[in-house]
Amino acid sequence: MRIKEHPILDFKETKKLHFMYNGKQVYGFEGDTIASALHALGIKTLRHSIELKRPRGFYCAIGNCASCNMIVDGTPNVRTCITPLKEGMQVETQKDKGVYNETR
Repeated sequence: MRIKEHPILDFKETKKLHFMYNGKQVYGFEGDTIASALHALGIKTLRHSIELKRPRGFYCAIGNCASCNMIVDGTPNVRTCITPLKEGMQVETQKDKGVYNETR
């Protein structure tokens, strides 16, 4: 879901950017972060907790919580809430990849 109208703010759709999410082509817009583009597409779960496998999603939006860590262009533990979306990015969830989602 994307906000299209607001009484104070002006939302303009900018250039559409295509990227791959878990092997599927999806899109966002210039100015989106990876997490905001996925959220707008209805993808709410970005990773799962290590021990109990509980879903984690877009939480703090300032890069502090690690709830949005994903593999981006082969690099694990990228905080997608603060990483700008770029054309052609490869984004993958980290579950079942043998990569720990949190730093201990």
